[in-house]
Amino acid sequence: MNSDLELQLKTLPSDPGVYRYYDKNGQLLYVGKAKNIKKRVLSYFNKNLSGYRTRIMVGKIHRLETTIVPSEYDALLLENNLIKEHQPFYNVMMKDDKTYPWICIKNEDFPRIFLTRTLIKDGSEYYGPYAKVRPAKVLLDTIKHLYKLRTCNLNLAPQKIAEGKYRVCLEYHIKNCAGPCEQLESKEEYDKKIEAIRGIIKGDFRLARNYLTEEMTRYASLLEFENAQMVKERIDLLEEYQAKHTVVNPNIDDVDVFGMTSDETAAYVNFFKIRNGNIIQSYTTEIKKVLEETDEDILEEAIIEIRQKFSSHSKEILIPFPISVEIPAVKLLVPKVGDKKRIVELSERNAKEYRIEKLKQVQIVDPERHTNRIMAEMQKLLRMPEEPRHIEGFDNSNIQGTNPVSACVVFRDGKPSKSDYRIFHPKTVEGANDFATMEEVIYRRYRRMLDEGEALPQLILIDGGKGQLSSAVKSLKLLGIYGKVTVIGIAKRLEEIYFPEDPIPLYLDKKSETLKILQRVRDEAHRFGVRHHRTRRKNATIQTELEEIPGVGEKSIELLFKRLKSVKRIKEAPFETLAEILGTRKGKIVWEYFNH
Repeated sequence: MNSDLELQLKTLPSDPGVYRYYDKNGQLLYVGKAKNIKKRVLSYFNKNLSGYRTRIMVGKIHRLETTIVPSEYDALLLENNLIKEHQPFYNVMMKDDKTYPWICIKNEDFPRIFLTRTLIKDGSEYYGPYAKVRPAKVLLDTIKHLYKLRTCNLNLAPQKIAEGKYRVCLEYHIKNCAGPCEQLESKEEYDKKIEAIRGIIKGDFRLARNYLTEEMTRYASLLEFENAQMVKERIDLLEEYQAKHTVVNPNIDDVDVFGMTSDETAAYVNFFKIRNGNIIQSYTTEIKKVLEETDEDILEEAIIEIRQKFSSHSKEILIPFPISVEIPAVKLLVPKVGDKKRIVELSERNAKEYRIEKLKQVQIVDPERHTNRIMAEMQKLLRMPEEPRHIEGFDNSNIQGTNPVSACVVFRDGKPSKSDYRIFHPKTVEGANDFATMEEVIYRRYRRMLDEGEALPQLILIDGGKGQLSSAVKSLKLLGIYGKVTVIGIAKRLEEIYFPEDPIPLYLDKKSETLKILQRVRDEAHRFGVRHHRTRRKNATIQTELEEIPGVGEKSIELLFKRLKSVKRIKEAPFETLAEILGTRKGKIVWEYFNH
């Protein structure tokens, strides 16, 4: 650390604000915000940093700059603007440069309504943006079914219409337009429709329903029942659309909702904009973690960024957990029960589904990144000092103590390495004693690896609970490697994960990829052990049957089994084959035994 930086650290303000780290070349490394700049900045230099990337960044800091602002919220806004402007290497950013569609109500006489990705400052109204184009198109189609609106780009100024410059087009004749160009529809009537449409776009259907009901009543009073029925069908269409899009209590109005999930490498944030119980906006994004950002830090950044992106000014925000920042004139609420709680849970579910979809895509496109993420997740969940790139799993197989075998399977980077699998036949254990068998096998496996100078695994997985785990620990202590290798047990009934000297098991999420890999290692060890156990039993049965033949000894049985592989083939073998293997005399004995 240079002397100028040391001096800066001693004179930091204790106010809310933004700090910026620069390297020796003047390159901006990182922008951060804090309620107390001095406390936050000194925390980078006064503690043992756990994160590798954070340590790297701090090592590059040559100087820093600070900006004091009135509140933490102002600091968050300034930080957000500086990140977007300078894009520092160590900051998380929502890298989303797509242009989103808006619904435009054009500033003109007899306004047109259409979808656009270009905003023109001409007094027109823009609603959106919409994260996906399909919901916006569905909304526009519904509006066009409900109301006859013009689609032409004629200048329908009053004097132009009065001069009779225009004639109705095909749209009028196919009943898609009411013909304002020939004064067949008044501006007052047209503006009523536009006002009702504004309500529909905002999620308020009351004006539209009232307008259509008045129309239906008017037609009925004039005994124009056919027209009244057409308007009735439009009311039904409106109610059907509202029913599909109302997801919560209609009294929940003008609310923003945020849901979030995260893993070791990224966070996934979902946003709903709700009006009158309708989700009128839905957006989900992935935010890569650069340093050791907390969920709270990321959610604060996301709220500011997403509300700016979608031009939201709601006075109430529903969030899944508390955050420290206060937004002026906005209520931040973590709902505990009721409809608001359910809509936050729906938002979280959307974030989780988006994460799953992204992970599947990464697994296909970038398998290395997928593996790195899983390894990092396993390291954290299993409290390991390093990633479990090399895992070994053990399982015992026997039937009432007969023909016991122990299987050792090896996984590298989360995938089976079948050439490294090993089978052990217990030498010092008699009968069905799982604990003693596990103790012997673990000792033999790692005694040999130590003697041969092989690299030890980062993780040893024992199929079983506390008893089997304790037996494995005994052997690791004898070998002097306990503590150098992480060892855990996995019990089948509830998939509990046991750690040595910890009586309380760990329960992982059933959808956790860490649990899935542990289950796969356990199941593979069981499959491999059972297969060899069956082979050993079968071989023992064959050997017993052949031993009953008078005059045929152990060496002859080995020769037969080596060549013909099974007792069935030995029984069916012709005399010539048996004579070729054992000689004429013994071959005749075996052939006559099975054929007379």
